[in-house]
Amino acid sequence: MGTTSSVASPIVLRGVPVVPGVQYAPVIRVSRLPEIQVPAGDIDEADRPAEAGRFAAAATEVATRLRDRAAHATGAASEVLAATATLAQDRAWIGAADKRIAAGAPAVRAVSEAVDQFVDLFTQLGGLMAERVTDLRDIRDRVIAELSGLPEPGVPLPDIPSILFAEDLAPADTAGLDPQLVVGLATTLGGPTSHTAIIARQLGIPCVVAVSGLDSVAAGAMVLLDGTAGTVTTDPDPTAAAKDVAAAQRNALAARQWTGPGATADGHTVAILANVQDGAAAKAARETPAEGVGLFRTELCFLNRDTEPTVEEQAAIYGEVLEAYAGHKVVVRTLDAGSDKPLKFAGHPDEANPALGVRGIRIAEGNPGLLAHQLEAVAAAGKATGNQPWVMAPMIATAAEAKSFAAKARSHGLTPGVMIEVPAAALLADKILDHVDFLSIGTNDLAQYTMAADRMSADLAALTDPWQPAVLALVEMAARAGAAAGKPVGVCGEAAADPLLAAVLVGLGVTSLSMAPAAIAAVGSRIAQVTLQQCRAAAEAVLATGSAAEAREAALARLS
Repeated sequence: MGTTSSVASPIVLRGVPVVPGVQYAPVIRVSRLPEIQVPAGDIDEADRPAEAGRFAAAATEVATRLRDRAAHATGAASEVLAATATLAQDRAWIGAADKRIAAGAPAVRAVSEAVDQFVDLFTQLGGLMAERVTDLRDIRDRVIAELSGLPEPGVPLPDIPSILFAEDLAPADTAGLDPQLVVGLATTLGGPTSHTAIIARQLGIPCVVAVSGLDSVAAGAMVLLDGTAGTVTTDPDPTAAAKDVAAAQRNALAARQWTGPGATADGHTVAILANVQDGAAAKAARETPAEGVGLFRTELCFLNRDTEPTVEEQAAIYGEVLEAYAGHKVVVRTLDAGSDKPLKFAGHPDEANPALGVRGIRIAEGNPGLLAHQLEAVAAAGKATGNQPWVMAPMIATAAEAKSFAAKARSHGLTPGVMIEVPAAALLADKILDHVDFLSIGTNDLAQYTMAADRMSADLAALTDPWQPAVLALVEMAARAGAAAGKPVGVCGEAAADPLLAAVLVGLGVTSLSMAPAAIAAVGSRIAQVTLQQCRAAAEAVLATGSAAEAREAALARLS
């Protein structure tokens, strides 16, 4: 770790800030699978069954390791590891590899060719399917390492706290990070809503993505990573770097001492809520000052199943979250799946552009029973626990869709709301509020659709930055409609987890902020340090800017 960078003086590399915080430490890099020479010829026919067995054992071992890690992780990390383990034994690519082995290919070559086949397919599909390319390549490398008797590739365990640099991180790598030893994270690829970003936020590791120039920084070089400003400074002055880290630590200490409830310095109430996906995550969130759940993602009990879960199965899962937050607000989002997160039992056709396809509430058109059963289960869970939840539909684009959903929800005695993720919904928020009792803005998808930029594309990460003034203008429009109707409007996208942006959202008129539990203290603390008038002044200044960078600068100038 004692080597120094070849760069003679400090250089500031810029990216998209994801998780706030400042760290000064040496660089470590992900270990990759070494080049493996694969015999060009085919294996004898008599040896092919044994080779197929060797491949099956390697794939099973990789999946087992990932499942073991999932069992010891929580929240998003557990979800991502479990999903990667399932992909490691996905019948499609496994079958493609088996076919090649049966034709004579050695297992290593068969794995490489089979994965390449599906990488090409997912890349062509684009949208969120393209996100799985990193997962597939990671699985390929792990299986090939197992077949070759090599150490498993991934993040090395540093001897001292270090900052991890990578082109991109496989979800399995990110989910396994030790935040005591990997104290900062910077990637060349990725966006603010990538798996890397989401898990780094859950772990509370300062993170900057879409940073160009990382390859020029040697392993062992000392760098200053600023997850608030979105910068990586190579070879900074050690004394100045230490001062920056100390200031960030003081802010972090103040955040840890915040106990809620959410309010500005002059007493304006802002509910601070948690995003969760299961009962375990809800129980963990109760250890924070979160006042309730602003987004309960219900996809976990639907994905990777051959049949629809029963009403009873769903009610039991929903009940765990409602029990964890007994007496507190819980907002349940109905199934948000689709062509990018396919359901085996829903019968969707393949789509050329999944992000603009049959997803969210649109699935109910072809599968009305799915929504009816889910609402029945949510209502049953509410009755069983004595905690009546709110319920909201994703991907609403018209007032007619909102009206239809609201009628169904009310028929089960539930309080209806909708997600604002489609620009059309923000533009017609006043019409939608004629039918529902609340709105929740999903800034991840709202940014994607407003900027016509795939949120998983590293090349477009600057466009999907939630600080884009066009995105914030739509947030303001929805919040204004809510205020006029006297109905709450929250934000449950990743934008709410940015303490500075959270203050701007309050100034725009948002009434609640829901985020990963790890971000709650920092956001609540920041809101408590500013007045409503400061938030409004910052919001006004941000809306007058023309770029995300200018918007950040304008907010900092008024909220520092």
